[in-house]
Amino acid sequence: MTELQIRRTRFDFDDDVPFVWNPGNPAFSFSMNATSIIAICFEKMIVAAVKEALPQISDTAIAAEADAFLRQEAQHARAHRRHMQALIKTYPGLQETLDTAINHYDNLTATTPLAYRLAYIADLEATFTPSMKLMLDNEALLFKGGDDRVASLFLWHFVEEVEHRSSALIIYDAVVGKPWYRVRVLPSVVKHLGEVISIIANGVNDNVPEGDRGVDAGSMMRTVQMRRAVRRWLRLEAPDPNATRPSYAGIQRREKIIAVVNVLLSQTPFHKPANSPLPEFAERWLARYQAGDDVWHWYTSELAGKDGNRG
Repeated sequence: MTELQIRRTRFDFDDDVPFVWNPGNPAFSFSMNATSIIAICFEKMIVAAVKEALPQISDTAIAAEADAFLRQEAQHARAHRRHMQALIKTYPGLQETLDTAINHYDNLTATTPLAYRLAYIADLEATFTPSMKLMLDNEALLFKGGDDRVASLFLWHFVEEVEHRSSALIIYDAVVGKPWYRVRVLPSVVKHLGEVISIIANGVNDNVPEGDRGVDAGSMMRTVQMRRAVRRWLRLEAPDPNATRPSYAGIQRREKIIAVVNVLLSQTPFHKPANSPLPEFAERWLARYQAGDDVWHWYTSELAGKDGNRG
């Protein structure tokens, strides 16, 4: 039987939510807002694919894992929709951006075989534990100074991604197998994800005034950042003193390198997510949830104030 829990969320997004929800880090604010859009699209695809796969899973334990996995992902999509609805209330044009991104994933569901979609899900989910470990290991630096509703949403989501870190690969192995197939489709997965990120970046630039977003969303795209880094390294481009502070400024370079290496290792054919190093924060979050504390207001709740100061 699966050990995954379905937690009913209590995030309050009825009031306005600022686009730059962490004023000290506009780049990270944009990155997480984009993650909300991707979560809605990607997790819709996950739910559809896992429902399609369930009849092909004969092992009852794996079927239970798959059912709990899709239920957690459906909860994530629902919570992120509330976040996006709050942003769309202020910036109505973002609705078109969200719809376009959803359609891009819906087209993938309609035009690709189940094996490909399960490989896509397993590939992307495998990257989450090392990347989210980097964020959760530095949660006070990245989240604590921002809007507690948005911060608490992502802290909950990332903890649950760590919790179900093995689920996507378990489902893939049960239905598809073929460890090298995941590697073979990886370039197209990266290409598709890049297209979605471009849709989001262009939509944000078109629909959120520059003074409200604090960044050029196009410049936040990883390909643009890598190209500029190479140009600076080759001394073809001078550093821009007015450039936006990077999302992960302040995090030790060693931690970032370890995260990148572990993300790359997660794409190897025999990677086992269960063996991944885990963030200590996840244990702390789960302990507070089990104790009945208010994890939906991580920093601003009375109990969280005492705990959160430990950073």
